[in-house]
Amino acid sequence: MTTLSPPAVAGRSAAPPPKGRTRRRSWVGWGFIAPFMVVFTLVFLAPIAYSIYLSLFREQMVGGNSFVGLENYQRALEDPKFWDALGRVSLFLVVQVPIMLGIALLVALAIDSGRLYGKNFFRIAIFMPYAVPAVVATLMWGFIYGSRFGLVGNINDAFGVSLPNPLSPDLVLASIGNIVTWEFVGYNMLIFYAALRVVPHSLYEAAEIDGASQFRVITAIKLPAIRGALVIATIFSIIGSFQLFNEPSILQSLAPNAITTDFTPNLFTYSLSFSGQQHNYAATVAILMGLLTMVVAYVVQLRGMRKES
Repeated sequence: MTTLSPPAVAGRSAAPPPKGRTRRRSWVGWGFIAPFMVVFTLVFLAPIAYSIYLSLFREQMVGGNSFVGLENYQRALEDPKFWDALGRVSLFLVVQVPIMLGIALLVALAIDSGRLYGKNFFRIAIFMPYAVPAVVATLMWGFIYGSRFGLVGNINDAFGVSLPNPLSPDLVLASIGNIVTWEFVGYNMLIFYAALRVVPHSLYEAAEIDGASQFRVITAIKLPAIRGALVIATIFSIIGSFQLFNEPSILQSLAPNAITTDFTPNLFTYSLSFSGQQHNYAATVAILMGLLTMVVAYVVQLRGMRKES
């Protein structure tokens, strides 16, 4: 006859697992994340550490590569070329990003409203420019902007007019902003549209019962519901603005007088490293831009989270 063990006393905790089993589980967890940590270290942490290392040295004709501490950072902060490039991308950010996000938001609201005929076609058509590589898009728009061989020049010759040159020093930044807007409106539209699709329909039904207008539904329901998506799209756009490189680099051959080697901070860094062989100073500028981008993006995230809460 078998005997039953007495039931556990209420309130008494179970015996802890053996230490060997806990240690084994810990090693299993590290084994799962080890591949990611290796790749993360090699492609992210190591380049940043090497850039910081380079920024603390200077290549000299006599003595070779010597340690200079923070002198490269002081030089960058006193360099008018760096500040001109930073001011140019800051102006680009302040003007282009709100226009791009505003257009993307309007398109997403129009498609989500259900009143737009052929919304599937418009959604794909507006997103399609994002699928075009940046190099191809810039070359295409550069041909359109051409006053001697492109669409602008053909219009001038056909109608006997003199349209402003989009690649002139006064208009080239706006022309680049038009290219970037054309490329990324569809990308941001998709972010907003995906956020709008998860808004509960019960909120719309309640607003309809209360007699709310469409404008009221947008301001009181839709925009607050997608505030997180707006913050994410804004942060991505800020990072992309500070990293502006492809468009001015490709258009530089078409507008050499308007786009200089220090037109944007990234273009300035590229020219210092590959044309001027100033790798240490280029690493310094890159580190400063990375810190600035991180601070601005973090401030935007904090403000967005504060409003959301």
